[in-house]
Amino acid sequence: MLVRVAGGQIVTETWSELAREAMAQAGIVKTDEWPKQYSSGIVQFVRDADAEKRFLTDAELDAIAAQTSPRSGTIVRCLRDLATDIVTEARTNVLGQFPGITEPGGELYPEVRAESCWRDFWHFLRSTSYGIASENLEFVSAEGTRHMEILYRELNVPLAAMVKGVEALKVASMERLDGDRAGAVAPYFDRLIERLREFHA
Repeated sequence: MLVRVAGGQIVTETWSELAREAMAQAGIVKTDEWPKQYSSGIVQFVRDADAEKRFLTDAELDAIAAQTSPRSGTIVRCLRDLATDIVTEARTNVLGQFPGITEPGGELYPEVRAESCWRDFWHFLRSTSYGIASENLEFVSAEGTRHMEILYRELNVPLAAMVKGVEALKVASMERLDGDRAGAVAPYFDRLIERLREFHA
């Protein structure tokens, strides 16, 4: 169902056919688009985790790190284990930059819309962690995000707030990493931010 506010009243509508189709295809990561140099093992680990909407496990990270670098696995473990704190900080940041966005008349009202946004923040962090773990800066799917763009447009998702959310995820993640590990994650978040900025609201 699509939830919106009309005349001060919460209204639920059946999703449009376009929104339903976009929802089925939307996503940040599609491993069939990844460059051929990535081994089938890395691709399968990421594919399984993404299908189950979870972070990579320690065993999966160890197996991937054997083909990339131990540093990447260490970084992703940190982001995974602190995901709740990172997403909470990003949410607080967005609420501070967009006062009233979750209040009546705001773009993330009623609460079900706001909760959907915060879940997307978690998925943004999870998906970015796949790119970091595999050291693949091209982890963002052109096809998947094209459908996400359609879905966001159909559901009137506040794009500016979503972009700020990913920027806040980036900052919060970097603050929890030391030395060169903080700088190492920035390009992966930047790649996702760049794609979201290309969306047409």
